[in-house]
Amino acid sequence: MAVSFVCRTASALPRERLFDLAHSMEAHVDSQKAAGERAVGGVTSGLIGDGQEVTWQARHFGLPLRMTSRVTALEFPASFTDEQVRGPFKTFRHVHEFEATATGSIMTDRVEFTAPLGILGRLVEVLVLRRYLQRLITERGIFLAGLGE
Repeated sequence: MAVSFVCRTASALPRERLFDLAHSMEAHVDSQKAAGERAVGGVTSGLIGDGQEVTWQARHFGLPLRMTSRVTALEFPASFTDEQVRGPFKTFRHVHEFEATATGSIMTDRVEFTAPLGILGRLVEVLVLRRYLQRLITERGIFLAGLGE
């Protein structure tokens, strides 16, 4: 059974700008400096596009981790989806949605994931991973929303 959560971030940026920042390799790396995240394979700079992959390397929970994600859907400037192809999760799917508002835009992140290791993984999902990932996505959204202001 997958774990899911939703994060919403308001920004003064137009949705087109926020959309581009959300799939920019450089903005992603800047938003994840605390984890030392960097793109080491596939698309490593610029904007990642539909069908393209990126391999990320980072340190989370003190462990070096690698994850390769593919953009499986992209509809500028409304939404894009990335999904893990290889990595630490059994499944990982992140849908990014962008809505224009009178004062800028709102980015909605919908994340769904399943940890490996059966019942042990389920315990880790519930006790640790959900909160950790939700905080990470929330902080990333706030970082992106503040760029260019």
